[in-house]
Amino acid sequence: MLHPYKPKGLENLDPKFYDSDPVPSWVGMDAYVAAIAYNTVEAKKNNLVPPKSWWDLTKPMYKGHVIMPNPNSSGTGFLDVSSWLQLFGEKGGWAFMDALHENIARYTHSGSKPAKLAAAGEIPIGVSFAFRGARSKAAGAPIDVIFAKEGIGWEIEASAIMAGTDKLEAAQTFMDWTITKKAMVMYNDAYAVVGYKGVAKPVKYFPPETMSQMIDNDFEFAANNRKRILAEWQKRYDSKSDPKN
Repeated sequence: MLHPYKPKGLENLDPKFYDSDPVPSWVGMDAYVAAIAYNTVEAKKNNLVPPKSWWDLTKPMYKGHVIMPNPNSSGTGFLDVSSWLQLFGEKGGWAFMDALHENIARYTHSGSKPAKLAAAGEIPIGVSFAFRGARSKAAGAPIDVIFAKEGIGWEIEASAIMAGTDKLEAAQTFMDWTITKKAMVMYNDAYAVVGYKGVAKPVKYFPPETMSQMIDNDFEFAANNRKRILAEWQKRYDSKSDPKN
């Protein structure tokens, strides 16, 4: 399906941003990361304290005060679920999600919606992605962006060449460009995390320890088990999902 190609300048990228084959089949440019959007005003009204870990969200004080995306309709939701299974193991991951489910008010069908609802004061805690929370805070919302201490899930935006293309030379030229420093500087306008080492500038209200908190993401595990994981999640937790429009 994919034509392996090693773009010029690959050595400038963090190894997290390309596959481990000697000649990679895909190469990443930027990434978005999971985070907790915490409304400090609403939390104070409900006598909550800031969570420091994913497991903190299972404590009784947070019951009914947490929302997150449904992984069947949100890529952000799936990166959360996949990361929890990787962090805590198969048994531990589902045990965590069982406990978290008890505190969930609702599951949304959008990855950004939990952060937006937290920013609007409709819920104290939204499990979302960090950039959305940071943007809400920059717009004046009383939001803190929190990275759970166990580590954070993330998803990569990557490029690849389709096998059998009759435009191979042009595709390779494009791949070379996607990982140039110039391109990465442009990506950094919208993404706090980019693949080129040393390019990413700090984003206002974004936790500074982003790269160190990103888990060692097993993309092969996520891809090979996606269908099974989503079916199991649906069976266990879909009762709290928002109605689909």
